[in-house]
Amino acid sequence: MSIWTRIADAVSALASGEGLAAVFDRLRTPPEKTVAFTIAVIALSAKMAKADGLVTRDEVMAFREVFHIPPEDEAGAARVFNLARQDVAGFEDYAKRIRAMFGQDQGTLCDLMEGLFHIAMADGTYHPGEDAFLLRVAEIFELPESSFRRLRTRFVPDAAPDPYDVLGVSPDMPLSEIRSAWRQLVRDSHPDRMIARGVPEEAVKLSERRLIDINRAWEEIAAREHA
Repeated sequence: MSIWTRIADAVSALASGEGLAAVFDRLRTPPEKTVAFTIAVIALSAKMAKADGLVTRDEVMAFREVFHIPPEDEAGAARVFNLARQDVAGFEDYAKRIRAMFGQDQGTLCDLMEGLFHIAMADGTYHPGEDAFLLRVAEIFELPESSFRRLRTRFVPDAAPDPYDVLGVSPDMPLSEIRSAWRQLVRDSHPDRMIARGVPEEAVKLSERRLIDINRAWEEIAAREHA
């Protein structure tokens, strides 16, 4: 059974009058967490679309890049998106339920935030409303400020990415500690680890860009140290 069939089943199980947020209260254990992760990204993307006032073709394409939605399942994904847009529940309610669903698993919450940044930047513009939206979601997820800053540095091209921010380290740290931080990020970005955290196989493409970014940052820092 594909993840999209399982998503359709989860949505169909909603009782009359229940909003999409009810799904997050039910999908708390593996393998349902992979379904929950995908629904969470779709739902928060729909809410984020209201932040800049429109949904662009680029944003739709970015979502498809992350999840590789088969043509026969596009209608089901669109249904979840539309349910979230029409739901009277606000994005903060969604974020709180998602936070409760994943508990202390900050790795998965960071994976989810990464997907949202990817979609937000798909049209090449980072709208102030999107920034406020993503910052508030990160606060509700109780992610460290450094984690949000690291994601923002990687995705938002308002300046050349600071390699220290990308790795979540400071310039005054010994190179050995920076190397350890880089290696840990590489390990955490391995597809097998992401899947173990509940990220669906369809979304592990997120790790490809992450690895490129963190390896480039490490190479830049190492070159500076040996210059």
